[in-house]
Amino acid sequence: MSLTVTDVHRIAQLARIEIDAAQAEEVGRKLDAIFAMINELRAVDTTGVVPMAHAQDVTLPLREDRVTEADRHALFQSVAPAVEDGLYLVPKVIE
Repeated sequence: MSLTVTDVHRIAQLARIEIDAAQAEEVGRKLDAIFAMINELRAVDTTGVVPMAHAQDVTLPLREDRVTEADRHALFQSVAPAVEDGLYLVPKVIE
């Protein structure tokens, strides 16, 4: 896939980037090189290769699922303007 200078100007316009003709030609060459690398990658036969999320088999250490903080529910609600049945009451904003 080869981009024309018009294509590069259109992409620059969509990206809100101001470029002149010389810059457009340089960007076009760079984009063509990127597309060539992508085509090389597409040409590789990957049948039978299992997709992976990371190049190394990494896992995060698991922690014990336990409560680490005291229940301060009553303290937090004691300073609230309006509470009912353990719930915060707020003004109605949508009718």
